[in-house]
Amino acid sequence: MPSAVQQDPGPARMRRSLGVKDGVAIAASSTAATTSIGIGMGALAAYTGRQTPALLLLAFLPILGIALSYARLNRSEPNCGSGYTWVGRSIGPWPGFLTGWVVLVGNVIFMAYTGAVTGSVVLQFLNKLGLHSVLGLQLDPTSTGISTAVGLVALVVVTVTAITGVRAATRMQMWLLIFEYAVLLIFCGYALFAGDQPFSLSWLNPLDIGSPQALAQGMVLAVFFYWGWDAAFSVNEETRSSSDAARGGLIALVAMLGLFLVGALAFQRVMSTEELIRNGPQALTFLGSKLAPEPWASLPLAALMCSAFASLQSSVIPTARGALAMARDRTLGPVWQRVHPRYGSPAVGTLLIMAVAALLAVLAVGIPKLNDMILTAVNSIGLTVALYYGLTALACAVRFRDSLRAGAVRALRDVVVPAASALTLFGLGAYLVWDYATMTDHFEASPDNGWFMLTLPALFVLVGLAAAAWAKWVRRAPYFRTGRGTDADAITLPMDADGAPLPSPSKG
Repeated sequence: MPSAVQQDPGPARMRRSLGVKDGVAIAASSTAATTSIGIGMGALAAYTGRQTPALLLLAFLPILGIALSYARLNRSEPNCGSGYTWVGRSIGPWPGFLTGWVVLVGNVIFMAYTGAVTGSVVLQFLNKLGLHSVLGLQLDPTSTGISTAVGLVALVVVTVTAITGVRAATRMQMWLLIFEYAVLLIFCGYALFAGDQPFSLSWLNPLDIGSPQALAQGMVLAVFFYWGWDAAFSVNEETRSSSDAARGGLIALVAMLGLFLVGALAFQRVMSTEELIRNGPQALTFLGSKLAPEPWASLPLAALMCSAFASLQSSVIPTARGALAMARDRTLGPVWQRVHPRYGSPAVGTLLIMAVAALLAVLAVGIPKLNDMILTAVNSIGLTVALYYGLTALACAVRFRDSLRAGAVRALRDVVVPAASALTLFGLGAYLVWDYATMTDHFEASPDNGWFMLTLPALFVLVGLAAAAWAKWVRRAPYFRTGRGTDADAITLPMDADGAPLPSPSKG
């Protein structure tokens, strides 16, 4: 970054250079379909068995309603703060702050567990090369401890890149995305024809899911699968029009549905439910070994490693950016808006986010099996994502409630669908909270322990409320008087030598 970039150049209007294709790429990268498919299908199968494809179809419906809510709000008020800004203005600053807060927390948790996943994939590669131990230490990809240690190195690398080389990282992510999806579609497409597990129409019937608890838990996990398409709305200031951002997010969401269905059907054509659950985070590697000889069998593992690294990188950049936007409203401390004088990035905030993610990853080492750690993290993220998606959809219904008198089509689009989607996610969350609270009578750090599964999201929300109280009564943030975030064009982002904003990739 040229030295001409000052520490605080003041409000600057962004150059709107991004279009629909850029929005699709950002949203697709953030959703991290390869990572979700590669490590998450086993987790879904543990709850829904062979009805995983049906569950992914069912979960798509409220998520589509949420996406339409984002698009409607974005046409009215384009802002990179998205839910944080929209909820604050439509419902109130407290739920608005909480929306921004859980987005930040969800991304940090995602970085913590994805670091361990990245380490596990690297260890799988080393095992394939014949390296199974170093100095007597077993390089076990299923071990949370050793996977986390390797993942912390990866986290440091992507953080340095996020601070110093955002534009180059964005170009690289596009090529990684093409490689990932090409490998995924080739292997999963072949699996649909070559698999030896008989196909059944019951795979597409959600009524065959065993219990309401399994349905609710699976739905929350599926919400996590789709999480990330809204990253297209985080680059409103660089997008030529608000409709481009909306189209990019919606196109990516529909594409993710296709990829998830193909992946779920392919896995079930090749693996029994027991095999899928047992392989867990190594399911994509197992799929490759069942379908092709080496070295071709390692291609899915290579795609998963690309996706895992991209996931880390695409999380740290928008997370620091969201904290920067909140700091400008004085809802977070000034440390989060310090811009590096050379690179023009929120370097201190980025380092702090990496440090918190690393700390959470180290604390999670107390959960010895990597698959159990993933279940714990995904459940926590799923509940918080359901909360902020629901709040944003509710904000749409509240803001445009006058559409109820403007005709059936507008009422359905602006109020009924957003409200129904919000109530669906709130209902799922409330049911799971009740189920977790009553499923056990003791505390244990395990994904099978309801009190433990409740502790994490409850802690995130309580800390968020405490941070909101501090911002309101100590920092006296104007956001809590008006509910309005900083005007979109007043947000200063990293610029290149020509004065154009450096694009932010946003899950892998």
